[in-house]
Amino acid sequence: MKIGIAADHGGFELKQTILSFLASKNYEVKDFGASVLDSKDDFPDFVIPLAQAVGNGELERGIAICGSGVGASVVANKIKGVRAALIHENFSAHQGVEDDAMNIICLGGRVTGVEAAKELILDFLNATFIGGERHLRRLEKIRNVEK
Repeated sequence: MKIGIAADHGGFELKQTILSFLASKNYEVKDFGASVLDSKDDFPDFVIPLAQAVGNGELERGIAICGSGVGASVVANKIKGVRAALIHENFSAHQGVEDDAMNIICLGGRVTGVEAAKELILDFLNATFIGGERHLRRLEKIRNVEK
């Protein structure tokens, strides 16, 4: 599975930890930055390229982190083909993929603990879209909005 990750200064520390964690689990991850901690950077500069790569099919899934996760979620969902959500608990981490074909998980670097983030990300990455009739119908309605 091809995945990407992006974070601004608010999520930088968590991103660095998650990169090491994912490498230990043998995931190959494309890092969209930030590459250095800079308190003046802006999350859209990193999350938009990640979301574009997911939206155009270059990557299957993405992880977007900012201070709260809200901004990352807002900007990621502006990109065609992206279904991103701010996740705080395990059920939504996998259910978002299973029912709604969520392809970017958004986390808050200032509000999500490291161990919780690891669990949420694994639940997200290990989930599969069910593709039931109602799920496909809903997904088509979402795609129609993007046209």
